[in-house]
Amino acid sequence: MEQKSADIVLIGAGIMSATLAVLLKELNPNFNITLFEKLDVVSGESSDALNNAGTGHSGYCELNYTPQKPDGSIDIKKAIDVAKWFELSREFWAYLVESGYIKNPSDFIRSTPHISFVWGENDVNFLQKRWEALHTHPLFQGMQYSEDYATLKEWMPLVMEGRTPSQKVAATKMDQGTDVNFGALTRSIVADLFLQKRIELKVAHEVKKLKKVGDKWVVKVKNLATDNKFKVEADFVFIGAGGGSLYLLEKSGIEEAEGFGGFPVSGEWLICNNPEVIEKHYVKVYGKAKVGAPPMSVPHLDSRVIDGKNQLLFGPFAGFSTKFLKNGSYWDLPKSIEWSNIKPMLAAGLHNIPLTKYLIEQVRQSKDEKIEALREFFPNAVGSDWDEAVAGQRVQVIKKDEKEVGILQFGTEIAASTDRSIAALLGASPGASTSVKIMLDVIEKCFPEEMKNWEGKIKQMIPSYKMIDESALLAHRARANEILKLNNN
Repeated sequence: MEQKSADIVLIGAGIMSATLAVLLKELNPNFNITLFEKLDVVSGESSDALNNAGTGHSGYCELNYTPQKPDGSIDIKKAIDVAKWFELSREFWAYLVESGYIKNPSDFIRSTPHISFVWGENDVNFLQKRWEALHTHPLFQGMQYSEDYATLKEWMPLVMEGRTPSQKVAATKMDQGTDVNFGALTRSIVADLFLQKRIELKVAHEVKKLKKVGDKWVVKVKNLATDNKFKVEADFVFIGAGGGSLYLLEKSGIEEAEGFGGFPVSGEWLICNNPEVIEKHYVKVYGKAKVGAPPMSVPHLDSRVIDGKNQLLFGPFAGFSTKFLKNGSYWDLPKSIEWSNIKPMLAAGLHNIPLTKYLIEQVRQSKDEKIEALREFFPNAVGSDWDEAVAGQRVQVIKKDEKEVGILQFGTEIAASTDRSIAALLGASPGASTSVKIMLDVIEKCFPEEMKNWEGKIKQMIPSYKMIDESALLAHRARANEILKLNNN
């Protein structure tokens, strides 16, 4: 079997691997990096436009980031953290534009106001408290709150169409919000790296096995176009294969992989096919998730620009599939079960019966029932104006917990070996929007010695890196916005 070599092997050509590749090449141009992708396209799974929310998740409108405490106060920590992390992404993308990796930022990012919308006395009170807790923070400057019918109609015409002024509703609005096509961003980065011969890109290549031999990783790969098999020796391996990461992590045999399991959640959109309706909605309107819903199922009426075309989506509706990837196998979940994770997976299932009930209800929904859910946001919605479409597949992390044996974790998790020679990214939301922060965490964890010399370069690329003064972030935001052709309001 043919054997090749590389300093670094990246598995999965999504936004995470693309971000890590360009960061590492900027920090050490001499790195020999090979990127493997099972599909015959770059960014064909979770990073692709219709497979994720397309929101620059920044804590502005995501109500699940600001839970209400038992005493009635609002916990804003996660919203602030996510806002900071998105600033890092925004600054790094601006650097990529300046450095020529991205030719036209409007191909992947646009200013799109973020709105949180609720109805009913209790949720209106919650939203007002949330606004009071957030709007004085530097990163949330400019957040507006209103219960006024005329104001809300101006902010979101479709949402207010068909409502009476007497209905108790409220909304917050942030003009700093963005719409991001992570698929387009990923393809732009990878294309530039490949065309400039800075990385080796292998699409339609499936990584079959991973094994540590001495101080090297031996990665066994199959060319799916020719059936040719070969090996690659690497010093460092990153598994960024979305839902497929768990299976490959288990294949690695590292001790740190033990106990991890995965719970797959599928999704579906309603997509508007009426241009007249699409042109009336130019914002992202997020509501409150139902009890038991996973984070990626927060309902939103979402203005998107995908490949230069205005789109209007509603959802996502959650579902269940044993696939770990949209293009995966129904055997993915059964194959992921091992002696080391079966107990945590069973425990997580017992602790999340409301989630299971919610997913069953979602799977059984007819199109008419989905249209009724849409009408909570857009009362005058016409069923024939909307088509159903499959969204992305997510795998939530199940991990060992000393107290509960196994817990279902909403978010992302970096699993790395003690010798720092391999790392895998597991989990989902907020994911793509915070890819820069997550990949910096990978670099800090796996390249601690090199970080002593790299920190200066990182701050050059991302001025807010490790910055404590949140007020100072605003100057860097303004500069990044200008480069990315975004509103500076």
